[in-house]
Amino acid sequence: MPLFCYKQLKMAFRRSISNQLLRWKSSDNRKPLIVRGARQVGKTTLIRDFAKTYSHVIHLNLEKPGDRRFFEDIEDVYTIVESLLLTHGIPSSGMDNTLLFIDEIQESPKAIQLLRYFYEELPQLHVISAGSLLEFALHSVQSFPVGRVEFLYLHPLNFQEYLEAIGKPGLLEVLREVPVRPAAHGPLLEAFHRYAIIGGMPEVVKVDNANHQLSDLVAVYESIWGTYKNDVEKYTSNDSKRKIIKHLMDTAPLYLDERVKFQGFGNSNYRSREVGEAFRTLDAARIIRLLYPTTDLAPPLKADLKKSPRLQLLDTGIINYTLGIQAEMLAMTELSTAYRGAIIPHLITQELTSLQQQTDGKPFFWVREKAQSSAEVDLVYVYQKWAIPIEIKSGATGRLRSLHQFVDVADHPFAIRIYGGVFQLEHTVTPNKKPYILLNLPYYTVTMLPQYVSWLVNQV
Repeated sequence: MPLFCYKQLKMAFRRSISNQLLRWKSSDNRKPLIVRGARQVGKTTLIRDFAKTYSHVIHLNLEKPGDRRFFEDIEDVYTIVESLLLTHGIPSSGMDNTLLFIDEIQESPKAIQLLRYFYEELPQLHVISAGSLLEFALHSVQSFPVGRVEFLYLHPLNFQEYLEAIGKPGLLEVLREVPVRPAAHGPLLEAFHRYAIIGGMPEVVKVDNANHQLSDLVAVYESIWGTYKNDVEKYTSNDSKRKIIKHLMDTAPLYLDERVKFQGFGNSNYRSREVGEAFRTLDAARIIRLLYPTTDLAPPLKADLKKSPRLQLLDTGIINYTLGIQAEMLAMTELSTAYRGAIIPHLITQELTSLQQQTDGKPFFWVREKAQSSAEVDLVYVYQKWAIPIEIKSGATGRLRSLHQFVDVADHPFAIRIYGGVFQLEHTVTPNKKPYILLNLPYYTVTMLPQYVSWLVNQV
């Protein structure tokens, strides 16, 4: 299988989503594709390298007026494509091996609207678009092409992609073995430790792999986080809303270890409605996501929007930087204690989210809020007809109180613990004497969770 990558400082980044691009290219019912994701997660670079598999490529950046004019000045797709082919010297006979890449498509609502006509009238032309703030442009689209486009979602690099990026194919190979070999635990945990500190933003990984000095990453983090803050102008035209959004971006990393209340968030005087609206804006921009709990014990899981959410920021490395704890984490042998125990659960959730490439679903956590029997399980993973509880916790299994409460009322015997220890399968019982099977997984295995869950179920 071809390896799609981009080269920076002589290093290759392979993105697992490349397989989805290949599927899309060969599909008999190919629709215009929109690649979505926050700024600077690598959308443009990914598509540019995928474009190398075509004989002809037309790359438009709609932040440039000269490129945007094709959609603003021309009314039909036939004329747009004819003009583009003439401009780029591409024969019309080569259209079925031509990629039209429309970057920053959110800058032209009309271009978004016209995607349906590329599908209906020129299906032989391959069309990919990318946008970072697409949700805000949709308000201006008169008729969104529902059912005429498909989506892919790109996230920061996950641990598998990180190993590929830093040139560790051997570690990646053993990571993909289920179950993982005991001898691989030490090297994989060491690599994961560095990944947990710096995160998965492509530019950060590139610079760190070249110099391996945290001090060299300061300018990169500042640039990324500064760009997001500057984008506030695009999120809203209201001065008071801008101030609230900036306040949330400054204070949100401090609240990773708790479920949040909107009223007065971050020691402010802002009202619940104002904070909720600002958080939902940042959620739409994919910078700070609101994760709501579920109370369900079986699929389909539904978010309970009446309960307090958790905050999930785009990248754990950015959080570590803004909190100023990266140097402290370097000296830790067990990362479960970092920032009041919040960093590893956040990263595990980020890893699980990275597996969502075709849908925009968010992970769930589970709560039961009853007098004297409240419980909260870190994550719930849906497999076939079951909702499997996941606790992210080191220490003795007897301390898994919330997980045991879930197991006691679940209709299956499966549970997972993710921790800093070795792979281990335990047949055990809850304090209420219900037998269950506990799969203990090291931190670094989360991107292999679908394979491990399948393996677990097959053990019964």
